[in-house]
Amino acid sequence: MLRIAICLVLAGSIAVAAEPTHRDIEYATVDGRRLLLDIYQPANVKAAPLVIWVHGGAWRAGSKSSVPIAHLLQHQNAIASVDYRLSPVAKFPAQIHDIKAAIRFLRANAGKYNVAPDRFIIAGASAGGHLAALVGVSNGVKELEGELGDHVGTSSDVQKIVSFYGASNLQTILSQSTPHGLRVRVPALQLLLGGQPDEKAELAKLASPVAHVDKDDPPLMLIHGDRDPQMPIEQAHELHARYKKLGRPVQFEIIRGGVHGGRGFYEDEAIDRLAAYLENDAEAE
Repeated sequence: MLRIAICLVLAGSIAVAAEPTHRDIEYATVDGRRLLLDIYQPANVKAAPLVIWVHGGAWRAGSKSSVPIAHLLQHQNAIASVDYRLSPVAKFPAQIHDIKAAIRFLRANAGKYNVAPDRFIIAGASAGGHLAALVGVSNGVKELEGELGDHVGTSSDVQKIVSFYGASNLQTILSQSTPHGLRVRVPALQLLLGGQPDEKAELAKLASPVAHVDKDDPPLMLIHGDRDPQMPIEQAHELHARYKKLGRPVQFEIIRGGVHGGRGFYEDEAIDRLAAYLENDAEAE
């Protein structure tokens, strides 16, 4: 049975720390490195919708142990929190290859872990929000699918996307950034791309969700603070505009006074709103 452990105050937000139902599941290996994920299951729910959670950390730090959306368990959603190769270990697109391998593994083993294979939601925060959006809008993009794991023939599609204060266009992000944001983003992009976006233009485009949006992409929810000093809210506006232009379903929740994460994003009331969005099968907003 799932046991709720303690409440933690992290980066100004209240997050429930839940104990994984299944811990350190190997979903693939690469270069001798085991790629792992944790699964959190709601009590007494069969074929639960599955939220695949992608942690943040400027692409170079963080781990699957950070799951600030654990309150979704109370709404009968399962959660799979995924570790992926960080940028000091592997450059882009390794991170996307890893996450897509995790999705294929989870879909191939949906019965074993009691999740619904046709109700997969990709979600993440900060760098994880960027990766989640990119995974969600790049179904079938050969350069981003990769060939990791034992289930290459299984679909890596998702049915919904949620990006908490994530990047959407690496080609414009620096021009939109505050001085503080530049201090964070310039070295982070150097590690991720092996150079700055103007030096690695094609790779930066490949890594930009706005470059992949098409009329078949799944519904998207964007959550961003209007005072974010690290990830310019213009990034969310760009992806929102691209979805709207193509007539795709998109919801944009602006956290008034919100910075880069914090209380307004992960309190129970905020996660309740997210759960309502995930439960809504309507396509357009």
